[in-house]
Amino acid sequence: MAQKGVQLDRETFSCSICLDLLKDPVAIPCGHSYCMKCITGFWDGEDEKKIHSCPQCRQSFTPRPVLLKNTMLAALVEELKKTGLKAAPADHCYAGAEDVACDVCTGRKLKACKSCLTCFISYCDKHLQPHYELPAFKKHKLVEPSKKLQENICSRHDEVMKMFCRTDQQCICYLCSVDEHKGHDTVSAAAERTERQRELEGSRQNIQQRIQDREKEVKLLQQEVEAVNGSADKAVEDSEKMFTELIRLMEKRSSDVKQQVRSQQKSEVSRVRELQEKLEQEMAELKRRDAELKLLSHTEDHNQFLLSYPSLSALSEPTHSSSINIRLLSYFEDVKAALSAVRDKLQDVLREEWTNVSPTEVDVLLSPAEPTTRAGFFKYSQEITLDPKPAYTQLLLSEGSRKATRMGQHSYSSHPDKFTDWPQVLSRESLTGHVLLGGGAERAGVFVAVHTRISAEQGWV
Repeated sequence: MAQKGVQLDRETFSCSICLDLLKDPVAIPCGHSYCMKCITGFWDGEDEKKIHSCPQCRQSFTPRPVLLKNTMLAALVEELKKTGLKAAPADHCYAGAEDVACDVCTGRKLKACKSCLTCFISYCDKHLQPHYELPAFKKHKLVEPSKKLQENICSRHDEVMKMFCRTDQQCICYLCSVDEHKGHDTVSAAAERTERQRELEGSRQNIQQRIQDREKEVKLLQQEVEAVNGSADKAVEDSEKMFTELIRLMEKRSSDVKQQVRSQQKSEVSRVRELQEKLEQEMAELKRRDAELKLLSHTEDHNQFLLSYPSLSALSEPTHSSSINIRLLSYFEDVKAALSAVRDKLQDVLREEWTNVSPTEVDVLLSPAEPTTRAGFFKYSQEITLDPKPAYTQLLLSEGSRKATRMGQHSYSSHPDKFTDWPQVLSRESLTGHVLLGGGAERAGVFVAVHTRISAEQGWV
């Protein structure tokens, strides 16, 4: 157990760059700790990129963090040194099958932390130190560990490929440029990289601009979604209120009609009852008189018969037949017919108005041009209901008052506005704007339609 605790201390207080106990320990913003000298040298090699990273977690920092000595950690390291122990590489510092191994290490190799494009060698933290400390290595190009360093070596001449053949679009070495690529358009790899880097930046700017445009469009679409949702919610709320008011009005009208019918029923029943009593009294009087006349008819005394007959033969005025006409059913049939007409009209209005309520796309930038094709005209089509009252006497309306056919004499109920000279009929709907009217005429099986601008109380067909 004690040995396990010591091992933990070694790993905790060791620098992952030099693999030794921390010397002048500093903590960088990501939380990892290093020797002041080790992390300073590591970041000096990254100054060209102007981005400084953590050797362990690879988190980047811009600008370069200011390093301050961690006095508490330094005191703990000093206490650990008194035990005579030195930090040893942990198992996770050794290179595995997927890692880039240090080319300098002998025996079990450590993980490489950098690859040098000048040396074409990968180094662990320990063997990389000369590149940070010796002036001769200052100009070497250090990059992230790579297993593809040998791809920079020409397989034919075993030279570093520092040239680029634009003719063949491939990296070459100097000997290739004067051999099989002689006469080709060749430049240095660095120059070609600079050119391609400019193209890359232009592509990135284009992509970023497109991203900004798409973000604006997405924002506009989101605003449209919010507007649609808000408008729909308001429409639902308003429609509920309107339908509630309509239902209340219908209920009130239903109550009024019921009250009127019951009142009329009471009045008619009272009138009929009164007439019935009068008739029953008359029948009783007639039966009594009939009995007296019957009795008189059996009288044998002639003088008595002649004296009594005048007073018995005189009858009261009978009830006139016109007073017993049954008017009850006709009134209720009229009520039923009126309600049926209101129902049909309401159904037509709701159906037609709801048909007109359909999703439309509005272009606020372009004004609609006058249509020139049949399909263009049909955008303004509207179903209409014909009014039978003013219809010409020889017109027969059918298909729910949507079709008019000229026949023989076929007159609807008289109406002061009925057409008498021309076969014409009015629509019940009010038409405004661009309207395409259908059902007006058919010639040789071809549908005839008229496109016009009208504004009237009723549409003419």
